[in-house]
Amino acid sequence: MDVFIELSLIIAVTVLVSGLMRLLKQPLIIGYIFSGIIVSPYFLNIVKSTETISIFSQIGVTFLLFMVGISLSPKVIKDVGKVSLVTGIGQIVFTSLIGFLISNLLGFSLIVSGYIAVALTFSSTIIIMKLLSDKKDTEKLYGKISIGFLLVQDIFAIIFLMIISSFASNTGAGGFSIQSVILILAVIVGVVLASIFVLPKLSKFFAQSQEFLFLFSIGWGLGLAALFHYIGFSMEVGALIAGVALSVSPFHYEISSKLRPLRDFFIILFFILLGSQMQFGNIGQLIIPAIIFSLFVLIGNPLVVMVLMGAMGYKKKVGFQAGFTVAQISEFSLILITLGYSVGHISAEILSLVTIVGLITISGSTYLITYSDKIYPHLSKYLKIFERKKLLKTSKDFKNYNLILFGYNRIGHDLLESFKKLNKKVLVVDYNPDTISKLTEMGIDCRYGDADDEEFLNELNLESVEMAVSTIPEFETNLLLVSRIKQENKDAIVIVISHSINETNQLYDLGATYVIMPHFLGGSHASKMIDNYKLDLNKFLKEKDRHIKYLKDKKEAGHEHPKPEKDR
Repeated sequence: MDVFIELSLIIAVTVLVSGLMRLLKQPLIIGYIFSGIIVSPYFLNIVKSTETISIFSQIGVTFLLFMVGISLSPKVIKDVGKVSLVTGIGQIVFTSLIGFLISNLLGFSLIVSGYIAVALTFSSTIIIMKLLSDKKDTEKLYGKISIGFLLVQDIFAIIFLMIISSFASNTGAGGFSIQSVILILAVIVGVVLASIFVLPKLSKFFAQSQEFLFLFSIGWGLGLAALFHYIGFSMEVGALIAGVALSVSPFHYEISSKLRPLRDFFIILFFILLGSQMQFGNIGQLIIPAIIFSLFVLIGNPLVVMVLMGAMGYKKKVGFQAGFTVAQISEFSLILITLGYSVGHISAEILSLVTIVGLITISGSTYLITYSDKIYPHLSKYLKIFERKKLLKTSKDFKNYNLILFGYNRIGHDLLESFKKLNKKVLVVDYNPDTISKLTEMGIDCRYGDADDEEFLNELNLESVEMAVSTIPEFETNLLLVSRIKQENKDAIVIVISHSINETNQLYDLGATYVIMPHFLGGSHASKMIDNYKLDLNKFLKEKDRHIKYLKDKKEAGHEHPKPEKDR
């Protein structure tokens, strides 16, 4: 069969299967793997040009690691925060150890158990980012923590991939000579120096043309990947280093955006090839281990995260929702297993086993994350064991506060400043233990608690509250707050936040005094500036100076504006 016709048929099957996955609200990666199974020799037997598709899939992995490198700027560890770092590393350690033990008990060899244990450790950043974005949860506390420890996982996944891929280019540890090690180090040093002194200037030149920037990015990534392959290392490592070198470029967002469709096309072929390589001859022997490993990932991984986050002082709901984001294995897990298979460390049966676990856990976790808000109330009373018994040091008296601020974040910081001018007693409520610790150090009266916990709300003397402001984005939480406060004190001023017109109207109907809609607020403010300043440039420049000073103060306070949601 002609390669072009073969690829066309494979893509046609993939479109149909992926469309079905969309209807089932599943990530498309499931559709790609199922498509590979359908076009494999076991079913339609379309895949004939395995070598050609294998080359395309290798390009896909190279592009994937190149773009991961672009997103891993040197300051990424600083950005993820303490909780993400501790949770990420802790989850990797505990999951790999427990996974290794389970594999051994099931009779797998030490090497195979090691591969399986590592594969069960990593979760899919791409899938989780998409699900969090769809739920509009990327800026919630659990969302930010999850993104942080997923980045930590990515770094460790890259390290493991570098180790395994080194065997793909060498016969083993002895395959490296002193000369080759020196050569590799020299190349890395050269790339680092180029990223500091040469690439910034070159990227400005290339960025003058979008097509030229696109071509330069491909040439840089594939060129370094080929260079590393030529000197005896792996293309994957070369692509990763090429990406990290471009991560400091001011145009790295544009580069990522332009390369994403190219990466997606080639990585699709990787997953199709993976599905077509699955072995079904002894599928009966794989079912029991696949179910055990899947249950461990779907249940065990979230439990590990909940224990770690509970030990660090986080509320059970935050740990519960963050835990679901690690309830699947990632594309890196499948790439790692594929590399292990290519160097002969594991058999095709193990490749099939881990792929089945991937299908089960990615499908299952998608529904768990999507419906976590509905699942939580049914399990809430059983999750108290994951909360630290010793409460944080907070304010002692909760009975005599006139103003309550629920949620101290970017907006809450400004509101608190306004509260202070009213000369009233103010209480800040937040469920982030780090925030509570900072407020306590600043001498601000605060309480560690969850605003959607009715037992906690009963502890607050809402009858004496003259004004309550919520910066919490969850609609259901704000519904509860408006309802409870108005029941206790119908004359209280209640201000909440909403991102939907329909939800805003419901909050007003329930008794909210005012609903802040951030997306509309910016346009309203700009419109009032135009009305007041007309075409007076000097007035706009004075407003600019005030804004720059305001942003400087926000930055010093550690606040950042949310970035536009993009697929990684």
